[in-house]
Amino acid sequence: MSNLLGQNLQTQRAQIEEIIKDLHELTIEINQEELAKTISDLRNRIHEPFMFVIVGEVKAGKSSFINALLSTGEEICKVAPQPMTDTIQQVLYGEEPAEIQINQYLKKILQPVEILKEIAIVDTPGTNAIVEHHQEITERFVPASDLIVFVFEAKNPYRQSAWDFYDFIKEDWRKKIIFILQQKDLIDEEGLAINVKGVEDHAKKKGIENPIVFAVSAKQELEEQKEESGFEDVRNYIQENITGGKAPVLKMQNSIETLSNINDRISNGLNLRKKQWKADIEFRNDIRETLDYQGVKSEKQVGVLVENLVAGYDRITRQKEAELKEGLSFFGLLKRSFSGIFSKKASSKEWLEKLANDLDKDLKIELQNKLQSGITDLADSIQQMAKMIDLKIQNSQTILKNDHALFADIAERRANVLRDLQDTFSDFMQKSENFQDEELFMESQPMGQNVLTGSGLAIVGAVVTAVTQGAVFDITGGLLTTIGLVMAGFTSTVQRGKVMRKFRFEIDKGREQMEVEVANKLKQYIETIKVKIDDNFSSFDDLLVEEENQIEILNGKRDFIAERLNVFNSQLNP
Repeated sequence: MSNLLGQNLQTQRAQIEEIIKDLHELTIEINQEELAKTISDLRNRIHEPFMFVIVGEVKAGKSSFINALLSTGEEICKVAPQPMTDTIQQVLYGEEPAEIQINQYLKKILQPVEILKEIAIVDTPGTNAIVEHHQEITERFVPASDLIVFVFEAKNPYRQSAWDFYDFIKEDWRKKIIFILQQKDLIDEEGLAINVKGVEDHAKKKGIENPIVFAVSAKQELEEQKEESGFEDVRNYIQENITGGKAPVLKMQNSIETLSNINDRISNGLNLRKKQWKADIEFRNDIRETLDYQGVKSEKQVGVLVENLVAGYDRITRQKEAELKEGLSFFGLLKRSFSGIFSKKASSKEWLEKLANDLDKDLKIELQNKLQSGITDLADSIQQMAKMIDLKIQNSQTILKNDHALFADIAERRANVLRDLQDTFSDFMQKSENFQDEELFMESQPMGQNVLTGSGLAIVGAVVTAVTQGAVFDITGGLLTTIGLVMAGFTSTVQRGKVMRKFRFEIDKGREQMEVEVANKLKQYIETIKVKIDDNFSSFDDLLVEEENQIEILNGKRDFIAERLNVFNSQLNP
């Protein structure tokens, strides 16, 4: 039967080791060296006996407690008036007494004591030790422990450093803890009862429902005052709850609890990381929606601008159409023909040339005035678009902090990408060439290079004006050329109707062409600016894609480990 139990134990340990291996690889993948060391320590100690880790302040009586508990008649852990434990001392079973120095911080002490076949005892430096590395090494040893024995001075169990260390043990590692009030011989019974109750109450406030507190005196135990020393209660607790064949299973349960704790930490970190990713996705979508919304507003302004241009165009051309119609009347022609005998300037030809020139001049004045007021509004809209994006970048939500226990490096990387985005976009807004469209400039180029100087968005008005002037005045020039040709072919009133129809046709065609070209060019310009603004987010977009993939992969590995831990835990706790 014992062989069968032994085989089951070996099989279960092998299963735990496989889970430890996968979790160790996961901690390395997320660049968590400290957790990787913790898991490595846990793996190395899985075949060791159930491990008591004795913690407490310097001179609380930890070493004396261990000597009295083992009751060998020898001073296994050195005791002296000054602090003696300058290394971690692990007391294990050995056929012969021996001391093995593992490294400058760890020493193994072997003793042929029967209880050490089932448990190992670790004596640690004081929680308030000043010696470099003591606290750090103790904290690294705690995660691999199976039971924490917290030793206080019976006369003063309220020292802050001890309870701070308790918080680390309980909150970070959820370890089972028992409390020892040592040196009870140095306090009267009434004071001891008060302090025992005080420790119980303090532990309850910190989340332990039924704290286990023992009051002992190592001095009385070593002086053979067994009934008074209180150690019998401690030994009974160990026998009832740990030894007698229960220790190996308890150790595996504790290992599963520690592994689950670490996996939960990773899970919590990944959840926060995913929350940040979702917030960043929302931020990115908000940027796109803002660009689209502002783009629509700008296009509406383009519509208003085009309507105003058309209205001005129609007003001027109607005036000239009326003048042409009147001048082509019988009496008008007769008057100019008669006057032409005496003055060349008063001939029909000169009149038609003047009409064409007036049309040219009046259209340019009218349309340029309309453009100037309309383009100012459009430039403001483009400026507002960029400023809104800049403000949203500055106010993007940060959830995953740079001091996060697991993913500080990811938070730092995100912060760097966001900082680069802020700097890049600020620089983008200060360069006028970012608000130009080279293709549109090549088509029109109505303004000199002086408009390309300056800084920031003030140049937008000049840029857009340059774009639209080319479109509008190209149209008016072409229109006047056509009308001039029509008028040049005019000879008599017989052709009056034909001339008027042709004039109207060309006027209508010019309006349509102006309307379409100005609208298309300005909308194209708006879209170009939107694309340029959005291109600033390329590195941020790459980060989001990479984060999505990483989070999915890491969550898959975390879930696979959690599933096996749950199955194994249910087997150990049917």
